[in-house]
Amino acid sequence: MLRSALLGPFAGTFSTFLLAFSALFSIANPILNAIIFNQITADRTHPERLRLARRVGVYSLILLLFSLWVGSYVLSFFGITLGALKVAGGLVIAVGGWRLLNAPERREAEKTLQAHQEGRTAAAETVDDIALFPISTPFTIGPGTISVAITLGASRPATGTAWPYLLSLSLACLVLAITIWVLFSYADSIGRIVGQTASRAITRLFALILLCLGVQIMASGVETLLLPIIAAARR
Repeated sequence: MLRSALLGPFAGTFSTFLLAFSALFSIANPILNAIIFNQITADRTHPERLRLARRVGVYSLILLLFSLWVGSYVLSFFGITLGALKVAGGLVIAVGGWRLLNAPERREAEKTLQAHQEGRTAAAETVDDIALFPISTPFTIGPGTISVAITLGASRPATGTAWPYLLSLSLACLVLAITIWVLFSYADSIGRIVGQTASRAITRLFALILLCLGVQIMASGVETLLLPIIAAARR
């Protein structure tokens, strides 16, 4: 299972929380997003930016929890196995991490385009019109983040420990949403303190974590798919 493969010797609730939060934080990269958020909302008033940051935090939490709790059932409805989900999700994460590791500037440009929506974001009359789309998704919570949330949620234990596991993941989603809210609220200060150079260095560090996480998830998926075949061949 993904839980045993990623957690290794750690089986506690706190370890599950740390794994989920680090994975979601790495791929969501709210520090980089806060810097871009500061750029695309420069013409908004401070109260508007604070209201937008709060709404993005709430919407991000809803998207993460929905992916975590419901995503696996949607995949089961379409007949997608956990092994296939691990391989596909791990591939998406690994490719994204590799691209981010080699060209963070390109990632910044893609994120900026997502947020600007060819000028429609700046042209919106109120921040409420852009809070869900495009700021919350796909800018803040994109396909990669949703894939990680679904994969973690689908790897819930089959025994009675499933509830502590899912609650730990939910807590990680809550902390990430609060982090997004706080960072976006102080995006102007973060932009001045961190700057583009430091942001790209942090992005490359997160990209390496993403690449390793994607490879680990793919390896776990291949194991899940091949073990029944190997066991049948030995009979």
